Amino acid sequence: MKLTCIECPMGCEIEVVVTDGVVSVSGNGCPRGKLYAQNETVCPRRVLTTTVMTEKGIPVSVKTDKPVKKSEMQDLMQKINKITVCTPVKIGQIIENNLTEDINLVATSTLNK
Repeated sequence: MKLTCIECPMGCEIEVVVTDGVVSVSGNGCPRGKLYAQNETVCPRRVLTTTVMTEKGIPVSVKTDKPVKKSEMQDLMQKINKITVCTPVKIGQIIENNLTEDINLVATSTLNK
């Protein structure tokens, strides 16, 4: 498998080979690239960004405070779609504590309406 590392601006082209459950990485320019490739191969994760509705029907942007497993994103979105937040909302405010595991949903914008 070939990947382009996104951990730093270098964008190294990384090659990953998995043999009998062992991940071999080459082409990375730094240790972060190796870790990125290993994680991307074994259990890819992403920070989830979306919106939740306020009680007034105005959307407010939110994100998870840590990356979540890609395999869990659809279930997580179903849970997030049921959330309604009261205004005012401040950037950095925790909208939902322990959304999954130890991951919180945090506001990424301020809404005073």
